[in-house]
Amino acid sequence: MTGYGRATARTERYEITAEVHSVNHRYLETSVRLPRSFSYLEGKIKEQVQQAVSRGKVEVALTMQSIGSKDTTVEINHDVVMAYLRAVAAENELLRESGLPKNQIVLGTAGSESGGATDALPLSTLLRIPDAFQVQQVAEDADVIWSEVQPVVTEALQQFVTMRQTEGERLAADVASHLENLESMTNRVEQLVPETVQQYYDKLYKKITELLGDRTVEESRLVTETAVVAEKIAVDEELVRLHSHIAQFRGFLESTEPTGRKMDFLVQEMNREVNTTGSKSQSLEITKLVVDMKSEIEKIREQIQNIE
Repeated sequence: MTGYGRATARTERYEITAEVHSVNHRYLETSVRLPRSFSYLEGKIKEQVQQAVSRGKVEVALTMQSIGSKDTTVEINHDVVMAYLRAVAAENELLRESGLPKNQIVLGTAGSESGGATDALPLSTLLRIPDAFQVQQVAEDADVIWSEVQPVVTEALQQFVTMRQTEGERLAADVASHLENLESMTNRVEQLVPETVQQYYDKLYKKITELLGDRTVEESRLVTETAVVAEKIAVDEELVRLHSHIAQFRGFLESTEPTGRKMDFLVQEMNREVNTTGSKSQSLEITKLVVDMKSEIEKIREQIQNIE
């Protein structure tokens, strides 16, 4: 079943946003997207989803926006910077020995004859050196972070579940209308089966009478033949089971527990009973009803894919 939920919260260190959405799926499949540094939260979030959802392809997206820089330190990578400076110094020495024009980067002391360069490396040059800075995250307590994240995920899941419940009520009403149509058709088939047997008897009697002319029709043979046909086209058991399935299905619609998979199985059973009824039928009207009954069952099957 589709659904969506979103929640945000602001703590002393983070601005936290959690989004939950899902699409139809036969089983529960959960995926979590979150910052790499907080990957240890994935298992806890999946466990929380499993407690609230039993069916659907659910995706949870968590963002953690840091507030301030208390948890982040930036240090100069002295080894890298010194390696660059040594390389520049070596190049300058090589240029002096060769007599070629000097490099634009000159190392010296303030006010020296070398061009007035200072001991300090210009910030603009330092920022252009790859890996000159090291960014480190201060280690955080996982339990503390989870205590801040959990309420946000819980609120998003609550919104998500509420939306799914609203949609589920509409789906239940639609499925109930199809069940009502199916039951009405089932009742009509029950009325038509005896009529079909009588129609066969009358048709057989008329045909035999035409063939025998004035001779007496043997009533017992006619009744026996009709009984054989009635046995072949009897669908009493199938219709009783179909009524039972419909009643059980209505019980599932009123249940507060997840019943989507049970409905899947029950739809297969209803379809089997209707197919058997159609294969035994020798009535055009019953055959037409069977086609309509299968159509209603298919509509139910499509809808329960969205039911948890």
